[in-house]
Amino acid sequence: MKIEINARKREAQGTGASRRLRRTGFVPGIVYGGSGDAVTIELNHKELYQHLTDEKFHASILSLKLDGKAEDVLLRAFNMHPFKGHVQHIDFQRVSKDKKIHMKVPLHFINAEVSPGVKEQGGIPNHVLNELDVTCLPDDLPGFIEVDMGHLTIGHSVHVRELNLPKGVEPVLHKGENPVVATIIQPVLITEEETTAAEAVPAAEVPTTEQAAPDKAAEGAAGGDKGGKPAEKAAEKKEKK
Repeated sequence: MKIEINARKREAQGTGASRRLRRTGFVPGIVYGGSGDAVTIELNHKELYQHLTDEKFHASILSLKLDGKAEDVLLRAFNMHPFKGHVQHIDFQRVSKDKKIHMKVPLHFINAEVSPGVKEQGGIPNHVLNELDVTCLPDDLPGFIEVDMGHLTIGHSVHVRELNLPKGVEPVLHKGENPVVATIIQPVLITEEETTAAEAVPAAEVPTTEQAAPDKAAEGAAGGDKGGKPAEKAAEKKEKK
């Protein structure tokens, strides 16, 4: 079932109009592509924000309801406020059933915990990619792609061309390219020798800017000798004479 989004046409244009729109709880946006003209729209911020927290919303064909008419679209871009966490603007692209689309699809990793590399060798799963560029017809677009790590041992990897992709879905790769998707790596161990070396010098004894040894010349000028300052000793000898 497609995710539905409700929108309405936006009449007012410009930076000031968009700012006023956001203050009323709506988000300015645009829908373009296909056989129609680009249309500026506005959407309810609360509803849109909830959709954006759903992984499927980012890699699925969506149903945009605009003035009572529904059309298939893809989420193409959105901007967030740098620190308030509010959606500032959003872009949708119309899709045609007979034309291939280019999308980033999330990867779901399975069976790593039962792989020989983890279960028997104590390795750690390492996800090199978290999403994959694919091309397909809109009806063939998957919500995610599974990456089975159940057969991996330490030092071995799964590559893009080894993935079991759904029918009609192809990875977007250059000729001869076959990047690593995931691997099992050897955990970093701290040896006993490294631990002993680290403990050899207590942290308190390591000089810092404040703890640096005083300069000998400065010490002499300041009279750091336990017997008193040189000038005072000379005065005492003079008085005794």
